[in-house]
Amino acid sequence: MVSVMMTALCMESGLVYGQENPSESYSRRYNLIVSKLGYAGVGVETVLKQWQAVDSLNVDMLAAWFNYYYTKSQTTEVVVKPQKKYLGADPVLSLKDSTGTDIYYFQEVFYDDDLFSDGMKYLDKAIKVSPDRIDLRFTKVAALMSYEKGSPDMALSYLLTLSDMDQNEDYEWKYPGYEISEDFFRQAMQEYCFAFYSLGTPSAYSAFRTLSERMLLSYPKDPVFITNLGTYDFVVSKDYGSALKYYRKALKIRPDDYTALKNVVLLARQQKNRKLEKKYLQEFVNVAPEAEKAAAEARLQYLSSK
Repeated sequence: MVSVMMTALCMESGLVYGQENPSESYSRRYNLIVSKLGYAGVGVETVLKQWQAVDSLNVDMLAAWFNYYYTKSQTTEVVVKPQKKYLGADPVLSLKDSTGTDIYYFQEVFYDDDLFSDGMKYLDKAIKVSPDRIDLRFTKVAALMSYEKGSPDMALSYLLTLSDMDQNEDYEWKYPGYEISEDFFRQAMQEYCFAFYSLGTPSAYSAFRTLSERMLLSYPKDPVFITNLGTYDFVVSKDYGSALKYYRKALKIRPDDYTALKNVVLLARQQKNRKLEKKYLQEFVNVAPEAEKAAAEARLQYLSSK
């Protein structure tokens, strides 16, 4: 009698001792295989097919399919380039040829278009099931950036869409295992701006500027994105007057902004404007980290002696 009552109570509460939820069982098996063999290891596809059969809308399962196809789509090759940086990366090896010219070797990832597309379809399904999961959306951006390399058009377009969504007051992002702060989205967008800038291609520089401009529509007094526009004009457009205006605008909002102060100093030095350089060096010394402070102080002393 007691046994029958306990069984009934367990069933009512959704618990059945000695049994495991099938989806959880496949999740556990999947994680075990991946920990030993990787996302596309032997046995992964079989487990995913079985998992999908019992829980076709499980977000973790759909994301696992993405990881499977995304990994299978990749091949890594060593490519030779004449420059010291390629798509923001350092060379894995550098040698000199018979003429003494430096030759740089980089690791580059290439993708099978069909397998990459299959993976993205599963990721899009996962996003459709859990549209508020910002981690899934950031995974998509990262995959697109890696796939597009120096021409991140699709990645930029998707980030602009996310920026529009973020302005919807009824939309609340979720990141499992992570508490999202008020500045979370802005900080993430700045990281993508930096990633675009680091690629160092014309298309990526353009994406850097476009995303910064879009963020300023939402946060018009954010000195980070204002400084980004100054950096674009300084480095890419070579419009030093416009760059200085942006930097000064950012410093008016945040007088101790490290990036804006450093870039104004560099701009003034490049323009051989010692008066301007001295002015902002005095402020930069107060915010410079120890690794840069001594050199800044020495430079300031030199300028003061002239």
